[in-house]
Amino acid sequence: MTTPHMSITLGELAHELGAELQGNPAHLITGMGTLQNAQSHQLSFLANPRYRPLLATTQAGAVLMRAQDKGDFAGPALFLPNPYVAFATLSHRFDRTPTLPQGVHASAVVAESAEVPASACIGPLAVIGEGAVIGEGTVIEAGAVIHARVHIGANCRIRSHVVIYHDCVLGDRVNIHAGTIVGGDGFGFANERGVWRKIAQIGRVVIGDDVDIGANTTIDRGALEDTEIHNGVIIDNQVQIAHNVVIGAHTAIAANCGVSGSTRIGKHCILAGGVGIVGHIEICDGVQITGMTMITKSISEPGSYSSGTAFDSTDNWKKMAVRLRRLDELAQRVRVLEKT
Repeated sequence: MTTPHMSITLGELAHELGAELQGNPAHLITGMGTLQNAQSHQLSFLANPRYRPLLATTQAGAVLMRAQDKGDFAGPALFLPNPYVAFATLSHRFDRTPTLPQGVHASAVVAESAEVPASACIGPLAVIGEGAVIGEGTVIEAGAVIHARVHIGANCRIRSHVVIYHDCVLGDRVNIHAGTIVGGDGFGFANERGVWRKIAQIGRVVIGDDVDIGANTTIDRGALEDTEIHNGVIIDNQVQIAHNVVIGAHTAIAANCGVSGSTRIGKHCILAGGVGIVGHIEICDGVQITGMTMITKSISEPGSYSSGTAFDSTDNWKKMAVRLRRLDELAQRVRVLEKT
């Protein structure tokens, strides 16, 4: 197991990014930090104007900044169109995630019918089921369980204690964090005179390329057809995706969201934290839903949507709650007055 350590000069960084350099090209950078806490050997960035005052006191070895902000800072800087994207790109240079050795750990259990290439890494106590196929360069960390006939693409990383149920399919470069369950049964039951009868969930979960899924998230398999997570989707921690949901490419879902069964979410959507979506509706491409919003019907027009009331002091909130209860009564009085 190795942990990378990377150092690079500002001149090399400027060349790599195609950025304009202000400062000493020989200055060495060995890490990254915030404007407030970065030291002289670390690179920082300014993407949000809210943090502009910190430029006056930052000790960063250089700051990634927009070209139009050049006049605001006399210290060492790299000027380029999108500092935040540059930060995202460079962050991988200084990522300290351990690199695991190729091969199958002695304590792992790999079925004879499974296909595991020499370039893959199967960690301690991991389990690879019958007929499973693991792609080139994929890492299955300690204690992960890959059930029968699962297909996982190339250069994926499946973190510790992830469970992927039978027949699910993952594309290339999928990253799944610890404790996530892919392909558990959907919540399918039929009621017979007050008794619940379980419906076998015979679909799969099919995940595209470049998908990132946070820790302790659950994605249920389809009842008949598949649950689908398309290319480039990012899903945060502790999200529930129910059976037969379809999520379009490059949609982002923040923590604690719940998406009910058979809902279809379009491409390039954003669900902020705690959003709830009822089942059997459709949300078009390009929709942004603000935090804690409850979506109860389909959305056919792109844009931003919200529900509920903003927080206030408890006294004010209680007054508003009382007024909300009287809205119907007030509406009826207004109608009477209008007729008069």
